[in-house]
Amino acid sequence: MKNVLKIFGILCLSIFVFTACSDDDDPANNDFFIGRYNGNVSYVNSDETKSNDNGNVQVVKVGDKYNFLFSDGIPDITGVEIEKNENTAVMIGSTETHYIRINASNLTILYLKDGATWTADADR
Repeated sequence: MKNVLKIFGILCLSIFVFTACSDDDDPANNDFFIGRYNGNVSYVNSDETKSNDNGNVQVVKVGDKYNFLFSDGIPDITGVEIEKNENTAVMIGSTETHYIRINASNLTILYLKDGATWTADADR
């Protein structure tokens, strides 16, 4: 019986994820969002440079917090807070600076933290 309930729970979650994240969903309008944006991604720090014109960024949003999961061994950016129903985050501070714009079809990132720079210019 436990296995049946577990399988049913996984099936319900899978259906929710696939219906909640269609290609025309704007992440700003959802409390839960998963989407993949394909395009130019890069990462530079004092030790390495990584870039790919055909990379991707998997975006996972829960509440007001976004996680940006990069391809090509680029470190992820996690825990970025963007106010509900907003598509842009801009922060200029002493330890990090970032500009992130995300909507249903485009993702633009310029993120600087601890001497490293992430960029993305991608479409969905």
